Amino acid sequence: MTEPLHEARPPGAGRTLPDTQQGMRRRNLARVMHAVSAAGSLSRAAVASRIGLTRAAVSTLVDDLIRWGLLEELGPERPGRVGRPGSALAVSARGPAGIGAEIGVDHLAVCAVDLRGEVRARAVRRGTNRGRAPEPVTQELTALIRQVVAEAERAGLWPAGLAVAVPGLVARDGHTVVRAPNLDWHDTDLGPLMPGRWPLTVDNEANFGALAELWLGAGTPGDFLHVSAEIGIGAAVVVDGRLLRGTRGFAGELGHMPVRPDGPPCPCGGRGCLEQYAGEEAVRRAAGLEPREDLVGLLAERAEEGDEGVRAALREAGTALGIALTGAVNLLDPETVVMGGALAGLSPWLLPSLETELSGRTAGPACPVKVSRLGPQGPLLGAAHSVVRAVLDDPAVVAQRA
Repeated sequence: MTEPLHEARPPGAGRTLPDTQQGMRRRNLARVMHAVSAAGSLSRAAVASRIGLTRAAVSTLVDDLIRWGLLEELGPERPGRVGRPGSALAVSARGPAGIGAEIGVDHLAVCAVDLRGEVRARAVRRGTNRGRAPEPVTQELTALIRQVVAEAERAGLWPAGLAVAVPGLVARDGHTVVRAPNLDWHDTDLGPLMPGRWPLTVDNEANFGALAELWLGAGTPGDFLHVSAEIGIGAAVVVDGRLLRGTRGFAGELGHMPVRPDGPPCPCGGRGCLEQYAGEEAVRRAAGLEPREDLVGLLAERAEEGDEGVRAALREAGTALGIALTGAVNLLDPETVVMGGALAGLSPWLLPSLETELSGRTAGPACPVKVSRLGPQGPLLGAAHSVVRAVLDDPAVVAQRA
């Protein structure tokens, strides 16, 4: 029997801990970390109250977490509280960091996020990766990773893991790109091509974008369909706060859902796929624009100025998106649809026609559509935060690598 529901995590993280004394202790360490992380700062007594352990037990756990550099003491709590003031605890701004990387069709990006969720270093390289072999692309990405890691280390951080977002299908082994049509990569194992000093996980960019929305998007429910787009269009389904991956891990390929079966050929081998009508390049062609680096910015600028050709192209893209989303909404019944990636910046001109199709074609009540505030940063942030979450989930294992 397959296990279709789980979140993207670096290898070894998020495993089921055994029901032993050591396993219980590791679970309690994670409970302490999550309690402090969620609150921002808490005293030992407050932690004990929230997770239901004795103050003595929490104090022992906290002492270990401080020794490992995962928590720090901020000093006495604010005055005015009844009784002796306790020392406030916070997640450390130094120590482990999540390194997130993204291989896009037209860019490479890397960032370092500390345990408090703050981006502490970032690097970006613009330029096409379409049709390039994996080796030179990953060499350039490795150079950016080293640049970001060096900056993070100067701030007192060290990499707890590396997570890489890619625009394609990724095998359940967490490092093999099975197929990335817009890069023209097939069965590419990124493990040997990436820095081998840290735990590595590779996942689809839409999955990482959805996780970022789940963890960082204000007011996002636990059940939603996340749609993101740049050159291609991807989607991810979150059910009860976890990714729905499918048997092989390939769930969410919305961009290759046919909206017009007799339409133009697609790099995936099909015809009339959604990407041929709503991907960045398709919209650019429909609008009669020349290729350029910041295409989304240009489209938004022209649409804002009232360029009817651009607005018509975006309306057509919204219609195609609405048709494709209708099938997904009817099948999955999500609480909401979240528009992320480049689509977020074009939502004022995409949403009217999209929502018209969605409301007119869905069997039940219209599914609300929310625009992500993370936009194109979602996949990169989701990758980095997946490493951070792994630290919070099992701090003992990560501390052993320090």
